[in-house]
Amino acid sequence: MALRFHFTAEDLARTRLAPGPRSLLELEIAIRQLQERQHPVHFDAWRQRTGGRLPPRLRPLFELIPSTGAGVGFLDNSLTEEGSPAELVERLRSTPAATVRRDMEEWAGQAGARLSPETRRASESPAFALQVADLVEDAYERIVAPYWPRIDRLAAADRVLRLKHLGEHGVDRLLRELNPRRMIWQPPVLHVTMASGFSGDVHLGGRGLLLIPSLFGSHYPLLEYHVEQPWITFPVRSDQPLGAAPAAVTATALAEPPQSLAALLGRTRALVLSVIADHPGSTTTQLAERARISPASASEHVTVLRNAGLAALLRDGKHALHTLTAAGHVLLASSRGV
Repeated sequence: MALRFHFTAEDLARTRLAPGPRSLLELEIAIRQLQERQHPVHFDAWRQRTGGRLPPRLRPLFELIPSTGAGVGFLDNSLTEEGSPAELVERLRSTPAATVRRDMEEWAGQAGARLSPETRRASESPAFALQVADLVEDAYERIVAPYWPRIDRLAAADRVLRLKHLGEHGVDRLLRELNPRRMIWQPPVLHVTMASGFSGDVHLGGRGLLLIPSLFGSHYPLLEYHVEQPWITFPVRSDQPLGAAPAAVTATALAEPPQSLAALLGRTRALVLSVIADHPGSTTTQLAERARISPASASEHVTVLRNAGLAALLRDGKHALHTLTAAGHVLLASSRGV
């Protein structure tokens, strides 16, 4: 069984990639991940390190955001909106008490067994939205913020690949490659397998679909279609366990590396860095051709750059694609006086 998104030509024209992950949406998904044991290779070290340090006072968030299924409305809506963590926390704090009471009553009726007596009593306070907002702010700093550079880096590298699919093969290839295990594209319908097992039909009606990358959402997607533009998450590709690392972006560089950069890295390595910036998503062979060096030399130099946190690797089938990280971008920009 699956949730089926029906596309029209207008929906395909309006389907787009979000510029990056949404900070508090990642928090919501991370809280769900902490309550399950899937993907041990990618997340167990993070679960042990993060989960073991969480104070008991954050427990209500884990009740309001279950491992599967919908969370309580006023919190779920705030976490999934677009905006900085600070902006979204302030919106959450301003939630009317009447809205909080209504949403809590509706949600508790569906998931009463998951709501502790302490949380139930706290939810009756007019200041409950303020209390929850404080918990969200604290949880973000503990659970997601330390890893945000890593999330940003991987998402930027992944975006290069998705745009490559879109540019070379169109929306059809983009939708096919989003999450082949859980999202099957059979034009004009996208079949989505949900963790809850929910099934049904969603007619987009010309609204299109916003595709949001997520590192923590590496298995089942999260989605919302009762909004102006429906959205769905797709997994950021990563072969490495979650850990802190510089954020990733791509940049434009001069064909000839700046003298200051060449003095620091060596001319050939600086040239490889500039070529990656100029041609994000290049394979090792393409890097070698553009830098006019051997493939073996290109592989050696890009490995050093990657180990130094200046470049990132993303796999697309049998191909290894290279992009810059934020550290690489900053180094290149500073050497050019930008």
